[in-house]
Amino acid sequence: MARPRSDAPKAADRILAVANARFGAEGSRAIGVDEIVERAGTTKPTLYRGFGSKDGLIAAWMTSRAQGVLAALEAGVGAHPDDAKAQLLAAFEALNQGGERGCALSNTVVEYAERKTPGRKVAVAHKAEVRERLRDLTRAMNARKPKKLADSLLLLLEGAAMARQIYGPDGPSDAARGAAELLIEAHSRGLGHG
Repeated sequence: MARPRSDAPKAADRILAVANARFGAEGSRAIGVDEIVERAGTTKPTLYRGFGSKDGLIAAWMTSRAQGVLAALEAGVGAHPDDAKAQLLAAFEALNQGGERGCALSNTVVEYAERKTPGRKVAVAHKAEVRERLRDLTRAMNARKPKKLADSLLLLLEGAAMARQIYGPDGPSDAARGAAELLIEAHSRGLGHG
């Protein structure tokens, strides 16, 4: 009997990869576990052993998405070690990514109104972490009203994500970066540094 190749993706990794693609494209409510396991070439018991339930799979998917977003944010910030305003704009750019379905984390919050749903809890915790990170960056640039600037940027991000869903990639979401630049500039006028 042939042994499986050691570089072959594990079943849980395949399941998560399929969930990422399918949930991201259609929403997690629209995709059932039957489709996930079929596309992953595995079985329901394998999914349940790895994730406990569909809710557990959604939470793992949200965790994976959140980690990717935070890594992109920190990479953008790290590219500008001596320029606090550039760090904030890079963070905004990293957060303002997504396809025509907008932000998977926000979509999950909308899909699951029950606050105790595992995927929703992960998404909400991630959004709170992003909010705090933006506040850290606005304080680092010594912005006037750093909390207000961070929250304004978050509102802009959420609106841009929704605009991508409604109008597609060539819609008003293209204006988000320019609006972010204006917000950052308005909150830093007269500070005498970047």
